[in-house]
Amino acid sequence: MAGFFAEVYRLVALIPRGRVATYGQIAAYLGSPRAARTVGWAMRQAPEQLRLPCHRVVSATGQLAPDHAFGGAQVQRAMLESEGVAFGPEGCVDVDAHLWRIADDPRLRTRRGGNPAGGLGSAS
Repeated sequence: MAGFFAEVYRLVALIPRGRVATYGQIAAYLGSPRAARTVGWAMRQAPEQLRLPCHRVVSATGQLAPDHAFGGAQVQRAMLESEGVAFGPEGCVDVDAHLWRIADDPRLRTRRGGNPAGGLGSAS
């Protein structure tokens, strides 16, 4: 597995329990700010053997994945709630309270522009 999807998977694997990331946030961090939909496709095609926390990726408004993912939005919601993620009255994740601040994560060392240098976690 190479390219953009592989970088998405490496980043998603690092999302901490109780935190969420947005499709657009991931795309921007990887240097492709207009590729939020591509991040969504990567999530949809994520190999099961990677055991990624795909349930921690939501829209910028906190909306959950479409019903075909996870066996329904209620499944994704239950997974997030079990990690302490709060939801607003409209049923969306409280993104302000639970957003993973990628740039502040000490596991990631980055070069200018926020893009991982030579892959996640490597320095340039």
